[in-house]
Amino acid sequence: MAIITLTTDLGTRDHYVAVVKGALLQQAPEATIVDITHEITPFHTAMAAYVARNAFPAFPAGSIHILGVNPEADRFTAHVVARHQGHYFIGADNGILPLMFEGMPEAAFEITMKLDDDHAAFPTRSVFTKAAAHLARGGTPETIGRPLKALRELHNLKPSVTPDAIVGRVVHVDRYGNVMTNVQRSLFEELHGGRPFRIHFGHSDDDLTRIHATYSDVPNGVSLAFFNASGHLEIAVNKGVEGGGGGGGGAARLLGLRENDAVRIEFGTRR
Repeated sequence: MAIITLTTDLGTRDHYVAVVKGALLQQAPEATIVDITHEITPFHTAMAAYVARNAFPAFPAGSIHILGVNPEADRFTAHVVARHQGHYFIGADNGILPLMFEGMPEAAFEITMKLDDDHAAFPTRSVFTKAAAHLARGGTPETIGRPLKALRELHNLKPSVTPDAIVGRVVHVDRYGNVMTNVQRSLFEELHGGRPFRIHFGHSDDDLTRIHATYSDVPNGVSLAFFNASGHLEIAVNKGVEGGGGGGGGAARLLGLRENDAVRIEFGTRR
């Protein structure tokens, strides 16, 4: 039985997600459909890549992942199926896949199968579900697409680097107000080399100069930085959400951080 996951910016107040699921069930009635999230900020490719990157390894090999964010195609943007680490990924060639994998997937194919005349209006329903159903029935990407040598990369969504600094971005704020950045541990360690550092993201009084292991390394209400399970720099405030029930507090509110804000790491000279 195939597993098909959905990561979209469609939200849940309208009928769009139901239409996508209905199309999948009509074409692949035996499939198990799993919602990763439909609450991606509209058109926020970096956020979608971050969420999907962290979610897909939890699923068994052979799972099919629909990425319904910025799904439209044009003469510069194709619809694609990618194969990577035993999984399939379906979306638009809008930069999301290289962001997910920190490079190119193992194989990618432009979708060339015959589509309905109205496919351009709602491609997540009319293109991505058709490709997913084909794969769920045991089909291969080679039979519905042509091989691609490369996919579009969004270099402006990657951290900028100098010998003494990294400038990254906030790509996601979770329900606890924890702030996820696009700075990876490997990049930090490459430049760190034992040098002192300072993490800037607003007022200088909030600067951080140490990497911790987890939230509880500091007292409640104190801010910290650490590399999370996905290897990305996270900025948090331990138990920073009043009542522990979520609601968008934490580092995002207490430190004034929002998606797309800059996070700058400056390295000093070795002591």
